[in-house]
Amino acid sequence: MLRTHLSSAIHLTQIPERYYRPKNALERAMLCRFEQIPTEIFTDARQGAQSVAWNIVHEIKQRQSEGRKYVLGLSGGAAPLEVYKQLALLYREGKVVFDGVCFVLAFEYYPLARHSSGGCLATLRSHFFDHIHVDDEQIFSPHVSCSEDEVMNACMDYENRIKSLGGIDLMVMGVGASASLGFNASGSNPNSVTRLVLLDDEAKGVAYDMFAQKKEVPACAISVGLSTIFHAKRVVLVAWGENRAKEIKSAIEGKMSDAIPASALQKHHNACAYLDLPAASALTRIVHPWLVTDCDWNSKLIRRAIVWLCQKTEKPILKLTNKDYNDFSLGSLLTRYQSAYNVNIQIFNDIQHTITGWPGGKPNADDSNRPERATPYPKRIIVFSPHPDDDVISMGGTLSKLIHQEHDVHVAYQTSGNIAVGDEEVVRYLSFVKQVCMRYDAHKSENVRRIEELRTFLLTGKEEGSAETPDVRFIKGTIRREEARTACRYLGLDNEHIHFLNLPFYETGMVQKKPITEDDVNIIYQLIQELKPDMIFAAGDLADPHGTHKVCLDAVLAAIDRVKDEAWFANCRTWLYRGAWAEWEIEDIEMAVPMSPEELRIKRNSILKHQSQMESAPFLGNDERLFWQRAEDRNRDTANLYARLGLASYEAIEAFVRYHPIPD
Repeated sequence: MLRTHLSSAIHLTQIPERYYRPKNALERAMLCRFEQIPTEIFTDARQGAQSVAWNIVHEIKQRQSEGRKYVLGLSGGAAPLEVYKQLALLYREGKVVFDGVCFVLAFEYYPLARHSSGGCLATLRSHFFDHIHVDDEQIFSPHVSCSEDEVMNACMDYENRIKSLGGIDLMVMGVGASASLGFNASGSNPNSVTRLVLLDDEAKGVAYDMFAQKKEVPACAISVGLSTIFHAKRVVLVAWGENRAKEIKSAIEGKMSDAIPASALQKHHNACAYLDLPAASALTRIVHPWLVTDCDWNSKLIRRAIVWLCQKTEKPILKLTNKDYNDFSLGSLLTRYQSAYNVNIQIFNDIQHTITGWPGGKPNADDSNRPERATPYPKRIIVFSPHPDDDVISMGGTLSKLIHQEHDVHVAYQTSGNIAVGDEEVVRYLSFVKQVCMRYDAHKSENVRRIEELRTFLLTGKEEGSAETPDVRFIKGTIRREEARTACRYLGLDNEHIHFLNLPFYETGMVQKKPITEDDVNIIYQLIQELKPDMIFAAGDLADPHGTHKVCLDAVLAAIDRVKDEAWFANCRTWLYRGAWAEWEIEDIEMAVPMSPEELRIKRNSILKHQSQMESAPFLGNDERLFWQRAEDRNRDTANLYARLGLASYEAIEAFVRYHPIPD
């Protein structure tokens, strides 16, 4: 059976169950002392969503037995959809019926045509309502087909309709950027009720998943207010995955603030958060358990604790004292190791051994304390890159070292990356090709006529947000392929070692992609079988806001899953790098590859070969830094952290963790 969600099973740090599933009230009180909202943590999203769904079913049945209606508030977003999926499953299993249940939407986009195929209601129909028996009269959503003159009355009418139902019994909410609730963004008035909200760029980005084309995303939304949410009898906050870990910590453990809308739930008399372990990863009991309980110490947790202690005391590892350990709740380590020095030297050596200038292994060297094996040498290596620039952005310095240390390096670009090329880039290249043709008397050819048609279409006829035509996708993909070839040549890699996989899931011509299938995995599987590499590098960047990196990683891991039991694979190691958005935590880093100033300049130049991805790239996000700037800042930050810990001072460092195939 094809396993296509293996990235969700990656847990770099094994969290003891007692940290997140306390056995009794005393343990909970001790572990959760910093949490201002009651919080339940589960090993994965499915378990968490099942728990929420069963709670809802219990309440529905209780109301049905009393002959009273039940008002369930629903918000859009990926996290709540997991709950609705479980509710639909329980319905199919005959565990619940929805008679007497009123469904109240937390928001809807405005303006929206009455029969629009996009929006919150359309999404909920597709993922939930169409899978259960429910009458339209049971579903309540804002009136979003009204005129601008009527919209304020529509907001008041919706607020009054909720009150006429007796208020919301349970509101299911996800958490957005800056810990927003629905469309109640940072700075929203705690007393706000249902109102018209102007969408910022980030909110529009989230909305792309609900609409077929960018141009269909409305400029506004009608959203229930913080006061409306606060007056729900019960509020459930759900979050899955590490993307929202910082927002979750701010909402649950931070001070209440208008800048953190979800923190308002700290005052709600019956609010609860349901999280999986990645979403809870920034909470104190998970990330710094020594502050709330006796720890089950292992090498990773000790490393994390010592790095944290160094940051608290502003000291390098080898200068930490017994007093430092006692002052910051780490006295149990002194009991375990007898003295600060014994802990210090062990962790210093542990981190020191992650550093290597030979990422493919150093030949004829003692490799007992090195991240990679000395043999075989040279190694055959595949570097999988989700887009045609992730290789140089994320591991350009390491890639350069591998090539110049004479390994047999192959780079495999998993997607064409065509939608990340702006139309103006295509116009520029079309104009160039046209001028070249005219210079060599080819201006009367059919090709030139087609070039001019495409150029005119892009300049005057293309609707914003519409799906790309096959011709435009081809040209944009070609631009990215040639940029990737240029960057590889700059690093010393020839064309025979460059592979463009063009995975089918990506080729929709739109931002929204298809799920991966056997066809995607087969393409990667065939390349791996053909090359039988000694090392594989893949993007483990699960914080990618656009999701493509996770899909590409799942495709690589699914292919590895198929070959993991073959004899040759026993000698193959898989290393994961991260993208432009985040770096591995230092306790997880297993290989740190330093770069000199000159090597960092080479990496920067290789990134700059991807000209279409500079200022005009459409997916730079809210971070105004360009990709090469983000990469350099991240690599320098990692090097600075190593230096502050008392290790060697380098210009920059790229970091990797090793992936071990997950058993069947």
